[in-house]
Amino acid sequence: MAAPDGTLVGVCDSELDPDRHRSSYLTNKVGGQPDWFPGVCPPCPRCSRCGAPLSHVVQVYCPLAASPYHRSLHLFACPGPGCSRGSQGWRVLRSQGLEDQGPQGGTSRPDPAKEAPRPATDWCDTADDWGLEEEEGWGGGVKKEQEEEEAAAPEAGSPSLSSRLQELRLAESHGDLLVFRSFFISVVQESDLWGEEDELEHAQELLREYEGREGVAVRTLEEGGGGGEEKYEKSRARHGDAFFSRFMKRISLCPQQILRYCRGGRTLFISEPPPHVARLVSACGSCGGPRAFELQLMPALVSLLQRTQGGVELEFGTVLVFTCVSSCWTPGSGSAVEEFCFVQTDPDQQLFN
Repeated sequence: MAAPDGTLVGVCDSELDPDRHRSSYLTNKVGGQPDWFPGVCPPCPRCSRCGAPLSHVVQVYCPLAASPYHRSLHLFACPGPGCSRGSQGWRVLRSQGLEDQGPQGGTSRPDPAKEAPRPATDWCDTADDWGLEEEEGWGGGVKKEQEEEEAAAPEAGSPSLSSRLQELRLAESHGDLLVFRSFFISVVQESDLWGEEDELEHAQELLREYEGREGVAVRTLEEGGGGGEEKYEKSRARHGDAFFSRFMKRISLCPQQILRYCRGGRTLFISEPPPHVARLVSACGSCGGPRAFELQLMPALVSLLQRTQGGVELEFGTVLVFTCVSSCWTPGSGSAVEEFCFVQTDPDQQLFN
């Protein structure tokens, strides 16, 4: 299978301890409280199915090429019984802010040595990570960024009284809201993973040639767990579902992936979608323009979404997010823009636990 182009795969990194790390809208994370841009009024989204307040699931910092805006997506879900299995229990909100507006709300840009947001031109077309320095690998860049932010905090000055009061009001208003444990998200190019599979397939071919030539059976590679292919065959036999089989085959090299990002790319359905699924994606509620696929949440994320005391709360297979093609935004707007998400249940959740 040809390596897909431009897809980024997100995996769970270390836990984000709010006592040690100060997250901002530049942070890619699971759970915790959402970090909104300065000037954006923090919304309190509710479930369309039961009316309960939604919990924050994922925050993704995703600026676009040639855009002057920082840009983030926030996904929320209802922890109520059965709500997260359908689209009514989810909401996705997009917010943006000009690049000269720093994380603390000032109009001057932070010192790049202390705070290093990726420029808009480094996303989608040319970027290969989400704010990670290449030499840091999968997770070091994000943690290093947080440590540098923490070290720079005294120089940036103490938060204003108004910002402290705002945080206090938010804490009070979310007193009964379920907050999931928070983790950093690290990223890798999916094409790098496919390169590893090519090497494995070549090794298996050499092994088969050796077996045929010598008349012996060596099963080390197959028994040793290189077995994305083996898992795929078992899944296909169990379900008889071509969509699920393709899904398992595609993620077999990194089954622990929790998120896939490819703006304008192809969706990866976990089961057969309804007929004419493209017609279900509504137009942008802000500008009326079309929406396109941008990212999707994966089954491995479910086991991470726990109360601080433990216990899985959400159930889903994959959550597909479609956003405004033009990423419309009104300068100075204080309201996040709602985008569209489509949820599919998982036919075999236990494979990812």
